[in-house]
Amino acid sequence: MEEPPRDIIAGMTDPTPTAINRLTPFGDLPAEHADPATAAIAVLPVPYDRTSSWKKGADRGPAALLDASANLELYDIPTGTEVYQRGIATLDPVVTDEPPDVMTDHVDRDVAQIYKRGQFPVVIGGEHSVSIGAIRAAARRFESLSVLQIDAHADTRETYDGSAFNHACVMARARQWCSITQVGIRAIDADEAPGLDPHRVFYAHDIVDQPGRPWIERAVATLSDAVYVTIDLDAFDSSVMPATGTPEPGGLTWPDVENLLASVARSRRVVGFDVVELLPTPGFWSCDFLAAKLVYRFLSEIFADR
Repeated sequence: MEEPPRDIIAGMTDPTPTAINRLTPFGDLPAEHADPATAAIAVLPVPYDRTSSWKKGADRGPAALLDASANLELYDIPTGTEVYQRGIATLDPVVTDEPPDVMTDHVDRDVAQIYKRGQFPVVIGGEHSVSIGAIRAAARRFESLSVLQIDAHADTRETYDGSAFNHACVMARARQWCSITQVGIRAIDADEAPGLDPHRVFYAHDIVDQPGRPWIERAVATLSDAVYVTIDLDAFDSSVMPATGTPEPGGLTWPDVENLLASVARSRRVVGFDVVELLPTPGFWSCDFLAAKLVYRFLSEIFADR
């Protein structure tokens, strides 16, 4: 595998957004639990939607997720913890309409700074291309990193619509820097099929409704000690998560994803994650809440034993 670029930070420029969105802080927590100077967890919103191929609106996803998070119950039943007490700070969003390669540099820079401060990064999108910068920053930070992708689409095109940083190219970029494991896949281009590793791709039709979910153990076994997790919400069946730009039937259920994430958190060192592709849709506020709950549940599992 190619080494991740080591000099990317030096070449970055500051973003010049026309305006900074005013966002509800995650969980709408008391100030003492949301202070960027002391929080263990840093949430980085990236309201970006320049390369989506079908329905637009994922740039409104971070605001909807954060608004919904204000209604979370902060006691996590499965772990018996209140992870918010570790501190969850919501940072200024990355707001840009520049091409995706430039946006990627902004996200890379901000995630690298989160790591430098000793915090745990959570990136919320936005379309899936926002994950590229976060994965690149993690690959530079952690040796022998692996990426777990939970998604309906393989996203392994080398280029799409003239860009190597398109949402359809996320995992092609990730596998330049580290090993990847893909779960929930059920929509690919014919050109992608030869490049997919049959030992690391868990197609939805093979795993959905398996009694006892034995596939989870097999998927986790492919991961290295340090794991970055990227979660495209279209991994969920479209009956569960219709509010996304490219919904696909035949997908994962909430228990599928919840059990997978719990297993990863309990047996590997999760070093960051993202949740992307929420497209807020009138009447489907439950989808906004599912996305917020997913972030909090995963954080609860990650920090339960730290």
